[in-house]
Amino acid sequence: MKMYNPPHPGEVIKGLWLEPLGISITEVSKALGVSRKTMSNIVNGNGRISPEMAVRLSLAFGTSPESWMGHQTAYDLWQVEQHKNELHVRPLKVA
Repeated sequence: MKMYNPPHPGEVIKGLWLEPLGISITEVSKALGVSRKTMSNIVNGNGRISPEMAVRLSLAFGTSPESWMGHQTAYDLWQVEQHKNELHVRPLKVA
């Protein structure tokens, strides 16, 4: 099965929450109780959604933490898949 290029979770936050609601990075960082730098890094695709951040986002936006972790996992997995040949893994066979 070919995986598509999933968006970074920051793109999801920006496109589905910040822009439609007219909320700034500063406002959302205050609401989440995190630094503006932390939120800016995530929204701009330079930071990751940790389990704690997933819970914070779920509480703020009325979503599930699992959905936020799912966005991060899908993005991370796709990134690694693009370079899987560089991992130099040897398949193991059952005797």
